[in-house]
Amino acid sequence: MNFWINVFSAGVSNGTALLFATMGELLAERAGVLNLGVEGMMLIGAVTAYSTAYATGDPWIGLIAGMIAGGLLSLLHAFVVITLRADQVVSGLSLTFLGIGLSLVLGEGLASVKGVPTIPAFSIPLLEQIPFFGPIFFDNKSALVYFGYLLIPAMWFYIYRTRAGLHLRAIGEYPAAADSLGIDVYAWRYFYVFVGGIMAGLAGGAITLSITPGWFSEFTTSGFGWIAIALVIFAQWDPVRAAIGAYLFGSLRRFTLDVQGVNVVLGIANPFFYDRNLQFFLEMLPYALTVIVLIIGSRAAIRKRLGAPAALGIPYVRGERGLL
Repeated sequence: MNFWINVFSAGVSNGTALLFATMGELLAERAGVLNLGVEGMMLIGAVTAYSTAYATGDPWIGLIAGMIAGGLLSLLHAFVVITLRADQVVSGLSLTFLGIGLSLVLGEGLASVKGVPTIPAFSIPLLEQIPFFGPIFFDNKSALVYFGYLLIPAMWFYIYRTRAGLHLRAIGEYPAAADSLGIDVYAWRYFYVFVGGIMAGLAGGAITLSITPGWFSEFTTSGFGWIAIALVIFAQWDPVRAAIGAYLFGSLRRFTLDVQGVNVVLGIANPFFYDRNLQFFLEMLPYALTVIVLIIGSRAAIRKRLGAPAALGIPYVRGERGLL
């Protein structure tokens, strides 16, 4: 029992970074803009948050700086694909490469830095004592984890129960119709791409200042940006499903580490669990699933069946006949 509690508890913490990145990408795609640069924005947010926290001695200032850095980087993608109407896939990939390069330059020497303050963690009285679920969700969790709990219903309510959410869905489904009703499609797409960048920066900062404190070059985010993109498709652009997927992926990541000692937990001698080939296979699973989901999502017919926004990836040109 303790084995699974540890796995799911760590999964909630790891999944929080995925949750932030996924929610940001979900908003951008709901607005009709595909951004494959999540990994790059996360890296920029991670290195900026860590270096700023080190310079100021305040992890919250570092986290805000990381969010701003991710948002500013996302504006490059917004300008290229919304104003210049360039290919969104190519622009997103370029943004990832740019983010990786910039983070390596900005993070030079940070790997040896010690004593950087981190986001505080605390337990929720009474709730932490709930059998099984208490230790998983409420025992010694980062403040960002609790913020993630609040973000999930807030996102659902915003998308499905507010006028602004209705406008968001309109510009992602029928931008020409939304424009005819006075909704500024260009401005709102800029806004949601920027918010997606802020959320990616928050995800990166959460990693370096809370989940696994420290800067470890381009491997810091462990491919979470790519997994976040896949999770949006897996969740069919729904925030609640996205949250479940994020926590499950986070748990799977921890499971691949803990399963090597599962024979000790079971009290049996089974060298199979020490096979390095098994370890590599388990570590590969999240990324293999990411590739599969992205391949499925790239097919227009299947993507439509999954419920993708009709105008996703299609530049909007005012006055042209298209999605009405």
